Amino acid sequence: MNSDFPRILSLLRKERGITQKQAAEDLGVAQALLSHYEKGKRECGLDFIVKAADYYNVSTDYLLGRSPVSSGGIITESDIPELTSDKNDSRNPDLILVLNKKLITNSIDVIFSLLGKIKVQKLSRSIASMLMLSVYKAFRIIYSSNAKNDSNLFGYSGKKSDALIDSAITLDTGSAIEAAEDCDDETPQITTNSIEVVYNKQGTALLSLIKNSEKRLSRLKDD
Repeated sequence: MNSDFPRILSLLRKERGITQKQAAEDLGVAQALLSHYEKGKRECGLDFIVKAADYYNVSTDYLLGRSPVSSGGIITESDIPELTSDKNDSRNPDLILVLNKKLITNSIDVIFSLLGKIKVQKLSRSIASMLMLSVYKAFRIIYSSNAKNDSNLFGYSGKKSDALIDSAITLDTGSAIEAAEDCDDETPQITTNSIEVVYNKQGTALLSLIKNSEKRLSRLKDD
């Protein structure tokens, strides 16, 4: 069984507020066995996968981590809404690049919407600064791809500036984590289902971005 299945199986139960005892009873297995499934200590059969998918009202592809959305399926460029003004821009034929742009822009839109609901100033400021610095860094790298581009565009130049940017991003990340930890239970609960329902296709973009990012992390871990 793949590593995604135990994590998603446990996540679905917890997001729906179902005890492990109740889920085991409903799924017709012993609680100890369900616990093993959720921890990845035991592999289940195909019958259980189908039963669990029906129980949590998700596709088997989602349950197995093959799809980022509960209904299953592969996300294509046309599935993600265009948020920028260049909707009919035909200058960029790279579909992968177009898809990634949509995943990023839509995901950021969801992030700022969530920040607006949480209403914690320190968290909002830290996340915004972290994202702006990341975009700033990305543009600097693109700008440097042509030696004729004048580095005087930037007030900070040289190799030390890269380390300075990374340090600033790290500090903002730490500040954001600290602010998030200080939030109370009154902040909105976020679940995979609420992301899909509230944000629709924009939520799909965020879930796809999460999936793609974790694939990248998995490859780094295995290297």
